[in-house]
This record gives sequence, structure tokens and C-alpha cells, in this order.
Amino acid sequence: MKWDGNRESDNVEDRRGDGGGGGGGGGFGFGGRSVGIGTIAVALLASYFFGINPMTVISLLSGGGGGGITPTQQAPVKGPPANDAATRFVRVVLADTEDVWTARFRAEGGNYVKPKLVLFSGRTSTRCGQGESATGPFYCPADQKIYIDLSFYQLMRERFKVEGEFAQAYVIAHEVGHHVQNLMGISAKVDTARRSANQTRANALSVRMELQADCFAGVWAFHANEARAILERGDVETALNAASAIGDDALQRQAQGQVIPDSFTHGTSAQRVRWFKRGIATGLVTDCDTFKARQL
Repeated sequence: MKWDGNRESDNVEDRRGDGGGGGGGGGFGFGGRSVGIGTIAVALLASYFFGINPMTVISLLSGGGGGGITPTQQAPVKGPPANDAATRFVRVVLADTEDVWTARFRAEGGNYVKPKLVLFSGRTSTRCGQGESATGPFYCPADQKIYIDLSFYQLMRERFKVEGEFAQAYVIAHEVGHHVQNLMGISAKVDTARRSANQTRANALSVRMELQADCFAGVWAFHANEARAILERGDVETALNAASAIGDDALQRQAQGQVIPDSFTHGTSAQRVRWFKRGIATGLVTDCDTFKARQL
């Protein structure tokens, strides 16, 4: 992937080395409730095996409905991020998503609000609750920030055997896709629908959200390559490998030797690959309407 020398975003907040973003004590407060270590352990297992955000599981197990999490105190904003290659890469990829989505929104008469990207180590406070490295990269709509512990890229290499910078860029672009959904009002509609649905239906809606974010990542790649020729030979394959490796069926088969479709929250490997390919093939946001698709 060609990225060195491209514009770097100023919207990166570096919390690495800040002591974990708070915490202490034997539990965390969600929605006015104290959550014990046992609940957190269940949540982290759900994240590891099924790709479910631990904060969602914690909210549900503590009596919440997946929303209404009481904001926690934000970690203090640190100085400028480090200037190592990994950090510069993140800033360049984020800047590239900013350029693409600013242009896409402007073309439709809208205004793209740029998200912040937070680099952290271990854990950090967010307005969606306590963020953990075990969650993997995630987006918090309450503060419009993307959170990533860069050790996730090492996990991609060691556990999923996924190499390549474009695969890493795909991860960021997917989370930016969730921000786009938030700005478009899609997230709020889905959250409302999930609250009144049974677990199977709620999971199915989550799958469509995740696949649309994959498609939006493809839309970014199409326009970024058209404008700046970022793709090199083999780059698309690395992103497809990443999408395939983190499909619900692949993760469940690896973790427990069987697949439980009703518990899917992100989509199968084939589905994730299909929707990313759809976005990168056309670059059209309108081609990413997973909610109207009869077949995913």
C-alpha cells in the first residue's frame, strides 16, 4: 500500500502510556450499576470467541438494553502522538478516509464531521463505557471516536495469519464506516429496532450493520485509489483475507469447532468478503444498502 508522504490527520489522540485510562476497584459503573469481574470475564470471552463488543454484553448482563450506558470520565487529552511509522500510518489512513468521506458527503449536499481516533494501550475510558484491548478496534457513537490498541495488528498476524498494511487500513476504514452510519442516522434506527426485537432478530440487524461498514470500507478504498493510487499488487487480497478471517463462522469454528448462525453478529467470512468487494468495485454508497438486500 502506497501511503508514505501522504497527508496525516490531526484528529488522532494518543493515550498510550497514560496508565490505562482510569479504573481501579473491583468493578465498573454502567448505567448506575456496578459490574463485577465475573461479568467482565464473560464479556471478554464473548468478544474473543464471537466478535461481540464486551461493553454491549456488560450492559445486557447488568440489566441494560444495550444502550443507556452512563458516560465515564474521559481520559485527559495527551500531547501530539508519537511519530513512529505505525502511528504515522494510522494518521495517513485516517486522513485518507476524511478526504474520501468529506467529498462523498459534499456531493450529496451534506457535511462530514470528522471522527477522532484514539490510540490506547490496555484499556481506556470512553463515553460508551470502559474500552478494552480485548474488544479489538471499536467505534463509540456517543463521543464519535474510534478506539484502537495497535497490538491488534500483531494479533492479526499471529492468530489470523493476516499480513499487509492494506489489511490494517481496512480495519480502520471499517470503524470509520460505523461513524458514517452514525452520521447518516442508520445507527440510531438500528438501535431502536434492536431494543424491541428478540435476540435472534437483534443479532441479524447487527450483522447487516457490520456488513454495511465493510462495504463502506470498500467505498473508501475505491475513491482513495482513484484519487491517490494507493493500491499495490496483492493489497486487495490482504483486505479480503482479513475480512474472511474475522467472519463469525470462522471465529466460532476456530474457538469451539461448531457454528451457531443465530448468534452471528458480524456476518460470515463469505458475506464480509462479498460486501467489501461490492464497495470497492463501484465506490457507490447506494450499493451498500444491506438492510434492503434479500441475500447477504
